[in-house]
Amino acid sequence: MYLKIILILFLGLFFSCKKNKLNPVPNTPFDITIYLNLPSYSALESVGGWAYIAGGSKGIVVYRKSVDQFVAFDRHSPADDGNCAEPLTTNADNFLQLDDACTYAAFSLFDGSPISGSDFGLRQYQTFWDGGSSLRIYN
Repeated sequence: MYLKIILILFLGLFFSCKKNKLNPVPNTPFDITIYLNLPSYSALESVGGWAYIAGGSKGIVVYRKSVDQFVAFDRHSPADDGNCAEPLTTNADNFLQLDDACTYAAFSLFDGSPISGSDFGLRQYQTFWDGGSSLRIYN
């Protein structure tokens, strides 16, 4: 009797455990600082602005969420199976969406979450704004 209960509990635990899958986007180490007063980053001077910068796996997109908050995501799509050379691009109809031209997956620029076509969100990087013109992006 006890053996049956233990066996049932063991099998229940065994089949209820999910394997944790890691984000497929490579974790490429970097540490860069951009200066918001440069013309190439002028879009980041206002809330809702975004800019592409070099770094990460396939480039980085930086988005200004609020007056004092920036987010940075890798442009490497987690839905990419390794056959796509194209980085994610902003959607022409919805600037808060990043699109994968190869898999047709879509992601939120606001928080990096998947909208469609992917089980994983975007790889996010740390940001530090000095309150002036420099923004550090690193992992």
